[in-house]
Amino acid sequence: MLRKISLASLGLTVGGIMTVSGIIAYIVENATINVIGFSYGIPILLGGLAFKITELKPIPETQPPSAEAIALRETQATDIQKQIRKDVTRYWYGQDAHFDFALKKIGFGRSKEQQPVLTGLYETVVDGSYTLVLELYSPFKSLEDWHAKKAKIESFLGPGIEADITQPSEQEIRLALIAKPTAAVPTAA
Repeated sequence: MLRKISLASLGLTVGGIMTVSGIIAYIVENATINVIGFSYGIPILLGGLAFKITELKPIPETQPPSAEAIALRETQATDIQKQIRKDVTRYWYGQDAHFDFALKKIGFGRSKEQQPVLTGLYETVVDGSYTLVLELYSPFKSLEDWHAKKAKIESFLGPGIEADITQPSEQEIRLALIAKPTAAVPTAA
């Protein structure tokens, strides 16, 4: 729940209230509240402004997950799928875009302007497997570019991940990360 709260908004609200209280206390000549309001309120307000400038909002879930997808998330989702979902659905500060590090490592993103941008995600079930679907705005990378990177996507986000890449519209890519549990390796007796 706390990851859904904007630290910037919290800092602006608390700092604003404290600063205004300090101003009012100055006017009515209450020195104690005046000092507290200015001493703490202004730095908190400025911190809130700094956070607001660098704030990266959570990526929206474009479809609610089914009960089956939620149940499979608990049993089948890989650590990477869980981490991606957790990271992109919370506020971040000082980062250019969600999922940009992974896209750079995969080979997309030599320049910020041409890098695909994560716009949404949802959880579903594909052939009985938990699937995390990432929706990306990708006007500069074709479906063929994405398919050429499929093996690298699977190795970087794996093990236990199969990537299914589709293009629902001209500038949109859907990257489905399908959990594929690895078979247990038999041990010698």
